[in-house]
Amino acid sequence: MGAALSCLALPALSTVGTWITGCFSAAACSLAFKSCNCNNSIATRIGYAIIFLFNSILAWLMLSNWAIKKLEHLTLDYMKLDCAEGSCYGVMGVHRVSFALVLFHAILGCLLIGVHDSRQKRAAIQNGWWGPKILAWIILLVISFFIPSGFFMVWGNYFALFGAAIFILFGLVLLVDFAHSWTERCMENYEMNDSNLWKNILIIGTLLMFAGAITLTGIMYGFFATNGCSLNQFFVTLNLILCVLVTLLCVSPRIQEGNSRSGLSQASIVVIYCTYLVLSAVANEPNDKECNPLRKSIGPQTTSVVLGAVFTFLAVAYSTSRAATQDGAFISKSAGRPRLNDYEPLDTSSAVPLMANQVEAGAQRMSTQGTAREHLIAAVEAGALPRSVLYEDDDDDEMDSNVDDKDDERFGSLYSYSFFHFVFAIAAMYVSMVLTNWNTIQFKDGVGHDGGDLVRIGQSYTAVWVKIVSGWICHLIYMWSLVAPVLMPDRFDDY
Repeated sequence: MGAALSCLALPALSTVGTWITGCFSAAACSLAFKSCNCNNSIATRIGYAIIFLFNSILAWLMLSNWAIKKLEHLTLDYMKLDCAEGSCYGVMGVHRVSFALVLFHAILGCLLIGVHDSRQKRAAIQNGWWGPKILAWIILLVISFFIPSGFFMVWGNYFALFGAAIFILFGLVLLVDFAHSWTERCMENYEMNDSNLWKNILIIGTLLMFAGAITLTGIMYGFFATNGCSLNQFFVTLNLILCVLVTLLCVSPRIQEGNSRSGLSQASIVVIYCTYLVLSAVANEPNDKECNPLRKSIGPQTTSVVLGAVFTFLAVAYSTSRAATQDGAFISKSAGRPRLNDYEPLDTSSAVPLMANQVEAGAQRMSTQGTAREHLIAAVEAGALPRSVLYEDDDDDEMDSNVDDKDDERFGSLYSYSFFHFVFAIAAMYVSMVLTNWNTIQFKDGVGHDGGDLVRIGQSYTAVWVKIVSGWICHLIYMWSLVAPVLMPDRFDDY
């Protein structure tokens, strides 16, 4: 459930406690009607993640008979959210709530085009004014329930479906990007330090992920791909073949020539995730108790349904907040502004030597605080100094006098604000498709297909196929990331 982008949450399991703690601080900050001093980028992301979480829970409640009846009663029976023969009862409510959040982030994204750091006036729209933003979100929710249902039938069948597909693709690209960047980071730390800690972390992590993939494959063959379950056997076997193929490909001599850092560590991340997707798919197959033994013990218990939904929303909310700040994985420049990685290190060998009087004059100019700050920023942009030095010795900085919390975006945003809201918008579309099991929910007598008032997430063959195909696409993206430097070496020389 919610597996399409929950891959981003895998490396962050150790920070769940910090995330939850931060939620309370961001929530308290959002109570202020005026722009508050929550300029730290992490607090901002948590604030939007909380709104996303509440919106997802509200959308899920729209699938319950109780919520729909209450809503119709509050509007004096103006709204009728059921369709012919009850085939999409409550689905319209999900798409209405999702549309409100999509519109919310679309408006914010348009307002923040061209904002590059928190010193710009429009940056307050991103980092502050939580009271007006929450009020605007609530107003959009109310307005969405007065839009004719015909619009949402088109919205859910076409626009939301397309946005959800893009969101899944983003998640897969980011997974492959994480696999490469994680390995490179471990190798860089190992080469820079004398300790073997990072080398051991890389080796042990790789072995554990391969062992986990083998274990999950054995479990699927033993319980979900037994005799008579030909479809599950096809899913598991094809995934196993693809896993072996990408593992052999990443260590092949030709690939190693094109990318010497390619290895088993990246492959292990892709293998364990794609195997997990297959397990999640076969474990959520509906109405087949022979090939899905979990269906024998899963009933319409309210507790299990609620916990499953809540964990799904938490995973997607966290994953979305992470994905929304990874614009560098998709674009090299944001709104025409060079990113830190686009700067080349200073070439001292080609520099023109300075005369003695020029050196003295330069030293006098460097003595002023403003010029020193400019040179410091230039050094950071050139890659000669870490970004953290920009926040040292800021006690006399005038703009810090009005900031209670440490602002980590004073000298440039850490992510593209517009891209951030774009990802949240398509994530809302993805949640609406997940909640409606990709528009396949069927209601009988006002209850879900498994007999409960609350609909269980992810239990349809359409949802199963989405996960399976996502795994195949993930394998293809990773294979392309290995083959591309070999086929186009000139284009990838700088990466």
